[in-house]
Amino acid sequence: MLDVKACIIRVGGTNCDFETKVALEDLGVKADIIHMNQLLKKRVNLEDYNLLVIPGGFSYGDYVRAGAIWGKKLAFKMRRDLENFVNEGKAVVGICNGFQVLVEAGILPGLSGLSNHPEVALATNSSAKYECRWVHLRYHSSRCRLLSKIADGKVLRIPVGHGEGRFVASKEVLDKIVELNLVVFTYCRPDGSPANGEYPYNPNGSMLDIAGICSGEGNVVGMMPHPERAYFGWQMPDWTLQDELAAYGDGRIIFESIVDYIKGL
Repeated sequence: MLDVKACIIRVGGTNCDFETKVALEDLGVKADIIHMNQLLKKRVNLEDYNLLVIPGGFSYGDYVRAGAIWGKKLAFKMRRDLENFVNEGKAVVGICNGFQVLVEAGILPGLSGLSNHPEVALATNSSAKYECRWVHLRYHSSRCRLLSKIADGKVLRIPVGHGEGRFVASKEVLDKIVELNLVVFTYCRPDGSPANGEYPYNPNGSMLDIAGICSGEGNVVGMMPHPERAYFGWQMPDWTLQDELAAYGDGRIIFESIVDYIKGL
């Protein structure tokens, strides 16, 4: 059983690192918020951790496009470290901007390992505006090894907050993602039925209602919704209507499952 140590990496514009740290620490994880420069200068060694989280925010102001600058920096300045980390079976999680970064770095979906170019895109929302709302997510059993604690078909309420979250890919790539069973979360209606692209159940117009995917090896996952914003019961949108306040919200099981995976390594 491993003691879980998480590296929550950040750069200028990251703004969800502290919420992520609080969620992980509630599960007994030793979580450090580390600026990327500390890793590049070897003041901190990524090998000392078994979980890497790229949190949400607006890295480098999301210039060019969301996650593009940070993604390229990761790909070209930390490629070998990331490859070793992933190949050792350690966990990598990207949330919202972190998902965008993993896509831009060629880490997700990683159909043939780490790619030199993005294989999919998280494009501007179909509404052409920033979407900040609660959505329903349906979990799908997939190749993802990090979330096996969640029952297949379970519906979770998790908030989104992004302007560029529309999952798009060529037909060839999309077919491959489905064939390899890499779809982890899809947007759905409250009863769990498919959103079928209908707004606001699908808040951004993502193809196949995709909200999160994993890598072929299953230890890298990216998702647009923010589980750290639905971790505690008081963060849920209807907490004031409950007769008794629940200790935890729907986002907790995501972090709990990730931690369980690492402890089993």
